[in-house]
Amino acid sequence: MTVEFIGMIRTADTSEIRPRRGPAIDPDYTARFARAHEEAGFDRVLIGYHSWDADGFSVAAYAAAHTERLGLLLAHRPGFVAPTLAARKLATLDQFTGGRLALHVISGASETEQRRDGDYADKPARYRRTDEYLDIVKRVWAADEPIDHEGEFYRFQGARSDVKPVHGRLPIYFGGSSADAYRVGGRHADVYALWGEPLAETAEQIRAVRESAASHGRDPDEVRFSVSFRPILADTDEQAWERAHRILETINSRTSPDGAMLAFPANERGVGSQRLLAAAEKGERHDRALWTATAKATGAAGNSTALVGSPETVAQALLDYVDIGVTTLLIRGYEPLEDAVDYGRRLIPLVRAELERRDRTAATAAR
Repeated sequence: MTVEFIGMIRTADTSEIRPRRGPAIDPDYTARFARAHEEAGFDRVLIGYHSWDADGFSVAAYAAAHTERLGLLLAHRPGFVAPTLAARKLATLDQFTGGRLALHVISGASETEQRRDGDYADKPARYRRTDEYLDIVKRVWAADEPIDHEGEFYRFQGARSDVKPVHGRLPIYFGGSSADAYRVGGRHADVYALWGEPLAETAEQIRAVRESAASHGRDPDEVRFSVSFRPILADTDEQAWERAHRILETINSRTSPDGAMLAFPANERGVGSQRLLAAAEKGERHDRALWTATAKATGAAGNSTALVGSPETVAQALLDYVDIGVTTLLIRGYEPLEDAVDYGRRLIPLVRAELERRDRTAATAAR
């Protein structure tokens, strides 16, 4: 079995425990960060989208220019670039990167943040727009002749693109935990991205997405699943928990009075954030190594639950998710570059070695 590892890069050295001390874009750091992921054995890196941050298309192109094989997962919010133009932009970038690009579609949880870029559509409308948007993008990639379209959000005549993605279309990753997200993601997602909830709740979401995919006439087994964590490693479990509590103390020292690191009002948290906070209310520790205290401290601003322990413990915790159907593991640390290097040295090889062992055992049993 093949499991995909995804990291995440930023254009400056910053995290929940590390305030940025320089400009928003540090080209040398960005290049080193991307190369560190490639050398660590990651398959892809996520380039996030925020209403205040660097342009993802440019970051992806820069990261690609400083790596050789590393895949790029570009977060993209429908609504700010026309879908016909987005199809050409994405295909162009994919061609220049040699087919290394994938698309991570985020409809947007916060109306406050959407309005910073001029979008006043409500959340249900944003998901309807995403559905129409992805239909158009895929049609443009597939079409050999000009196409017309008239829908709820988009209208055009004679759209065409001479440039296509290297492999015909890009892999589509899709995030969200609401009923609307399940509906749209179940129709379009190649990989459905979830945040790191306990095993039982993750299995519940996997079932919901598969049911949605089946309702759209898809084979539900075609949908792959990603789960995101913040692994906190040390040589032993005890040392890892000591490190985890030091990280939490630093987060708490930087947290706003309402106990959150949100870039928008707390009442605009998405369903995914609400689910992480609900897990935190049930307890700080779940399953083998899942820790929710960091999610609670940050207001579940982004993927914020940790897996705490020795490399062996955290590797087994990741494999627990593989056992319930997860195929992609998105991991990033609170010390971003240093942790990426450490994951490549001590964590990723353990997971891959166990999967290879399982494959050999299955192959032997089948003879």
